[in-house]
Amino acid sequence: MPKQGKKYRDAREKVPRGVKFQPREALELVKDISFARFDETVEAATRLSVDPRKADQIVRGTVVLPHGTGKTVRVLVVAEGEKAQEARDAGADYVGSEFVEQIQGGWLDFDVMVVTPDQMGKVGPLGRILGPRGLMPTPKAGTVTFDVGRAVADIKAGKIEFRVDKSGNVHAPIGRVSFDLEQLGENLAAFMDSIVRNRPAAAKGSFIQSVTVSSTMGPGVAVDPNLYRRRA
Repeated sequence: MPKQGKKYRDAREKVPRGVKFQPREALELVKDISFARFDETVEAATRLSVDPRKADQIVRGTVVLPHGTGKTVRVLVVAEGEKAQEARDAGADYVGSEFVEQIQGGWLDFDVMVVTPDQMGKVGPLGRILGPRGLMPTPKAGTVTFDVGRAVADIKAGKIEFRVDKSGNVHAPIGRVSFDLEQLGENLAAFMDSIVRNRPAAAKGSFIQSVTVSSTMGPGVAVDPNLYRRRA
């Protein structure tokens, strides 16, 4: 929760209460009321009609944002031989099984780890370190794979992973304030389409309860959830 200083309060006053905007209008307002001196991240958040305590109602998945997140993602690939070279050719920042030992020693200067299945025996014990930080590779996220070239390329292109939290909310970055409205709009559409596609069969009622967009320091702007309910 951002500190509610004067600039935040001024920005919040520019958001009409009770109004649910069309996506483009909401994103335009987010850009207009942003006030930080840095290029803020624009985030989307949606509340879902699921109970995350039940295994059959967990919502998680991945999506490649058409225009990326605006963040340079550091990719570590744990692989050997030809697969290691494939990872280097695809643009991985760090490649090699020796990084397993470095992580055990406290090194964590990466954002995503990709592992070939034959190396999971080495990486598995790192779960206690990587799990709490959301860095543990999983087949579901496409980060445990022999197709390391494609995995690295997708991540570099803007692939993000999302998962519902304990309160039934899903948050994801969809770009930067400096992005134009078309880029932010297409990224938001891709994210929400992926959420809808990952609807659990056990979800009841209106799956998409609410959708909000905001910048790092700014207040949330509500998006009309009916647009996405029709797709669910």
